[in-house]
Amino acid sequence: MIRRQHVVAVLAAALLAIPLVSCGGGQQPARDGFTVGLLLPSRTVPRWEHSDRPLIEAQVRKLCPRCTVEYANAESDVTRQRQQLVSMVTKGAKVLILDAADTRAVRSSVQEAHRAGVKVIAYDRLAEGPVTGYVGFDAAHIGRLQGEALLEGMGRRAGGGDVVMMNGDPSGPNAAWYKKGALAVLSGKVRIARSYDTLDWSTQNAHANMSAAIAALGPDRIDGVLAANDSIAAGVVAALKSAGVTKLPPVTGQDADLDAVRRIVKGEQYMTVYKPFKDQAAAAAAMAVAVGRGEDPADDTTTTTDSPTTTGIPSVLLTADAVTVDDIERVLVDHGVYTVARICTPQLRAACDRVGLTG
Repeated sequence: MIRRQHVVAVLAAALLAIPLVSCGGGQQPARDGFTVGLLLPSRTVPRWEHSDRPLIEAQVRKLCPRCTVEYANAESDVTRQRQQLVSMVTKGAKVLILDAADTRAVRSSVQEAHRAGVKVIAYDRLAEGPVTGYVGFDAAHIGRLQGEALLEGMGRRAGGGDVVMMNGDPSGPNAAWYKKGALAVLSGKVRIARSYDTLDWSTQNAHANMSAAIAALGPDRIDGVLAANDSIAAGVVAALKSAGVTKLPPVTGQDADLDAVRRIVKGEQYMTVYKPFKDQAAAAAAMAVAVGRGEDPADDTTTTTDSPTTTGIPSVLLTADAVTVDDIERVLVDHGVYTVARICTPQLRAACDRVGLTG
């Protein structure tokens, strides 16, 4: 069970400051380079390849110019990720940043890395086994944000309306925490008419599950959809439109994918959750470089997390933001995630004007 403590806003900045001094201040000679392994779980969630990978690679290079990053994507294959992890250990990586395709199945590989003296930083999903540190978010809080936004979007229909829950892949603990957080808000206020797990968080599987819900309930009986992330939301919206639904119910999401933001502008998706992945990537890179230099991550973190196998893991837990159409400019544009020009394609110009995205 995750043990949550309040994390002050300066935490990530404090963590980042240590490696920056070490690289540029002369305390660590430039020859002290090493290999950082980066293992991401899939390509089905756009942010892994488009945001997290380049951000982490760039930050490692900035903090430690003589360090190298070896990258591997599991392509949603647990066995492949375990092989990739072992290969990086064999090739001499000193520290690994691991976003586990399956947090439980990777445990033995994390143990093997530990025995070889290779430190593992769990990223976004808390892998089981003797990990050295964790950088992520309070997943239950994200679920609560989704549930609260869904009730807001449903309006009067929130009083006993029918909701379809499109949960994430149960192979990772985050999916269960998202669901638990959402149910903490929704229970007693709406009826959960159908609930589905979405393998691999994929749009295709979400489309199939939503089509089944529509067939069972009828398109007019669905008052809201709790979609665990934006890839799932894409499948939900596509299924509703394929069923001839013209007035879409509110649909939640997560990750602030560009396509999801555009769906919000068009009125097809009600909200998403923005997890500041720039800060997350920077904190993970800083922790990896510090650990690679022999520093204790506990010295620069103010909270810990417990996994099913390991207690007291030094952790950076960042804060997520709910984003509806009214929040796009404040949360995403003002913080440099996207420009208005990038969101508002020529086809969306009229819709952007209607919602006030004119910058």
